[in-house]
Amino acid sequence: MTTHGKKPRTRQTLTLSFFGRVKAGLKQSSGLAAKRTAYRVVDPARQVVDYFVSERRTVRQGFVAVSVAASTSLIAGLTLAGMSSRMEAIRGLFVLIPVSIGMRGNIFGALAARLGTSVHTGLFEVSRDKQGILYQNVYAAALLTLATSAVMGIMARAIAGLLGIPTVSLWDFVVIALVGGVLSSAIVLALTVYLSVESFRRGWDLDSVGAPLITAMGDVVTLPCLLLATYLAGRGLVTPILGGVALAAGCASLAHGYTTGNAFARRIIQESFPILCVAIVLDVLAGAVIQPRAEDILDKWPAITIVVPGFLEITGALGGILAARLGSKLHLGVVSARARPDAIVLMDASILLALGVTVYALISSATLVLAEVLNQAYPGALRFLGLVMFGGLLATVVAAVIGYYAAAATYRLHLDPDNQTIPLVTSGMDLLGAICLVLALVVFGVA
Repeated sequence: MTTHGKKPRTRQTLTLSFFGRVKAGLKQSSGLAAKRTAYRVVDPARQVVDYFVSERRTVRQGFVAVSVAASTSLIAGLTLAGMSSRMEAIRGLFVLIPVSIGMRGNIFGALAARLGTSVHTGLFEVSRDKQGILYQNVYAAALLTLATSAVMGIMARAIAGLLGIPTVSLWDFVVIALVGGVLSSAIVLALTVYLSVESFRRGWDLDSVGAPLITAMGDVVTLPCLLLATYLAGRGLVTPILGGVALAAGCASLAHGYTTGNAFARRIIQESFPILCVAIVLDVLAGAVIQPRAEDILDKWPAITIVVPGFLEITGALGGILAARLGSKLHLGVVSARARPDAIVLMDASILLALGVTVYALISSATLVLAEVLNQAYPGALRFLGLVMFGGLLATVVAAVIGYYAAAATYRLHLDPDNQTIPLVTSGMDLLGAICLVLALVVFGVA
């Protein structure tokens, strides 16, 4: 029996159909979003108040998400403080910590941002279809995890060597990076998919809750997994063999990702991997900034050690919120990618600043309470609160600037901001957040 007028739906046809649906979805700007963002009023203060009222659900969801992230980051801080003996045994391990944590946020924060955009454009669906949005995003994230973990170990060892930081061998770094990365990524991936599905079903704004919650998950999960992976280092011939297998797995994953027949997944990998390599360098440099001070300041004031993961996490999460929101609005045509930000961008930045003030006050106060309970030394209550708030607000302003111009630049280059901006912002803020924290330590006379 012959069917007239229909052609078989080949993989190429499905791919073209998907991008056609994306294009159609992006052309149809949300009327509600346009109504909220296009108006102008004479009184700037009234404009800010009206915008906060119109976005109250987003502000509330973002506040809850960032507060949860700040609270759980204390667990990561305590884990880091408890890793002091392993950091002494594994020379240079601190260089690997920010990049290991950062990659979870980079890969899975970008995954949540892409899924958030698909929700806004009406393309998201909960399905196991291998040609579907959800499956191809998960598939790409898994391949990127293996490929970047191998690169991470190599780059961390190379940069530490160039900066004269004593470390263990290359094979030790590769094994720690890949085993720790795979273990933590399996957990964070499952939680990210669950969060995305629940956000879709419950009507949550994934752009506002995704970045902070996924970053928090990455912090809490990655450090224990990294700690477990360190016990595979220095095992004679076993470690080099495992390191060789890890490198082979990373190369095979990258090669498969660049040649896979799933066009959407291939595009994600081709656009994401180069920028993730840049992110790896930034995160390693963040670790290199903190490593020389780990023995002097962090050992003297353990409370600062507890606050470090949360401080770096929140700077990246706040920038990730802005980047994800701007990515969706650029796709919808609500925001234009110009050198001078639109008024709506400034309104989103004001939300970011309000969240920053709240969450840094929360994390500094909670750390002080925890330090008192656990009898951990800190450089005076007011000085500690001041340096965390000063460094945090400085980092928030920097995150807003980087978030906007990274999103605008990638969009003007016809790249997907969801693939590019999250890694740039979170990793850039790991480095710049570390610099802001060190600067605050100097300003308040601690360093």
